[in-house]
Amino acid sequence: MEYYTWVLSFHIVAFMSWMSMLFYLPRLFVYHVENNKSEEFVSIVKIQEYKLYAYIGNPAMYAAIISGCTMLFLNPELFNAGAWLYAKLITVFLMILYSLSLNYYRKQLKNNSCKKSSKFFRAYNELPTALAILIVTYVIVKSVSILFTSFILLLFIFTIYKIMTKKDKNEL
Repeated sequence: MEYYTWVLSFHIVAFMSWMSMLFYLPRLFVYHVENNKSEEFVSIVKIQEYKLYAYIGNPAMYAAIISGCTMLFLNPELFNAGAWLYAKLITVFLMILYSLSLNYYRKQLKNNSCKKSSKFFRAYNELPTALAILIVTYVIVKSVSILFTSFILLLFIFTIYKIMTKKDKNEL
């Protein structure tokens, strides 16, 4: 247990770094799609997208996963801590899938084959916030509230709905 808090500290920093990519990469996708006629701008954004994913986000994701697994190895009693750990692990799994989907869209944008709109990426950018709120709450409260979880999910579904149904300036 002597090393547990060191691993926990590293885990939190890795999680924060991973979240920075999850928050910012979809925003770059919005700029990419909205400015796809400007080759010079898009070429710069493609470099930023690649470097953010390959040099910050992906290594941070693996660092968070490895340090999280290490914490479970060092403290297997966590598996008896209650439903919050399992809710956290399910939410982390969804965040991993989201992270991998960003690479999928990044590659499509790189090859100019992405058909998603900037509105889609604005809405898609809301998902990691909802997941992060759930993860942090489960860990701190050490409990799973169905009411709280439902509220967060409904709030973000409503937010995504508002983004997707908002009229563009060109439509007014």
